[in-house]
Parts: sequence; structure tokens; C-alpha cells
Amino acid sequence: MRSFKFTISGNNYEVDVLKLEGSFAEVEVNGTPYQIEIQRQKAESKTPILVRPSRPNPSGSHEIKREEKDTKTVLSKVLAPLPGNIMQVFVKQGDHVKRGDKILIYEAMKMENNLLAEKDGIIKNLKVHPGDSVLQGDVLLEME
Repeated sequence: MRSFKFTISGNNYEVDVLKLEGSFAEVEVNGTPYQIEIQRQKAESKTPILVRPSRPNPSGSHEIKREEKDTKTVLSKVLAPLPGNIMQVFVKQGDHVKRGDKILIYEAMKMENNLLAEKDGIIKNLKVHPGDSVLQGDVLLEME
């Protein structure tokens, strides 16, 4: 049995829940027994549901036109994942690196972190040196 005390519009009520089964309950309010039905509201999700618009079917032919790739070299920028200080740099401009090679060590959040190459490439432009402070998103180097 659970007991509650309510004050409604200045009036005090002592409510004892005697029995609770499903959506029905037997309660006693200030000594008077009642049988009540409990109505529960359905919980609504606060997370928005994203609905993407449907893509229109291309009119005419169903052939997909592909553009030819540009043969120019593409530089990929390596960004600082966290703010910190550069402690040691293991590469220099023009070095060939393979995926997984250690590029530099930086200190962030009082921890030393190794920055590894995510792909094979050539270091084209090194933007940091040992002792430099960097912010999250700063360009550390550019690779080809």
C-alpha cells in the first residue's frame, strides 16, 4: 500500500492506493474508498524524425552520365583532432608515407597522442613544428 498527501485548492487529502491492476486502482481518499480508472498519456518522442524528399526520376533516358576525373593532384589536409601542443614531428616536406606511419606526436588533454597517416601519400606542405600550439581543426600538414 502506498500513501500520498495532496493539497488541492487549499484542501488537504490523504490518498492510500490499496490495489493497482493494469489501468484500474482501488484508492481510499480521506477514509472514503473509490475505484478509479487510470488514463495514461502516450509518451511523445522529442527526437525529430528526418524525412528526406524522394528523388525525382530523370526524364528521358535512364543512362547515367559520368564525368571524367580531373588528373590534377588533390591535396588532402590533415587537421588537428583536438587542441594541444606539437611535441615531435617525424616527417618533412617531400617524404613518402604509407598508411599507418607515425607522422607526429602532440599533447592534448594532458596525454601524448600519435597522429598516423590515414593513407599512402607524399607530404607536400608541413605547417607545424615542435613546440607549436594548435586548435581543433587547424591544418597540420597537406598530403598528396
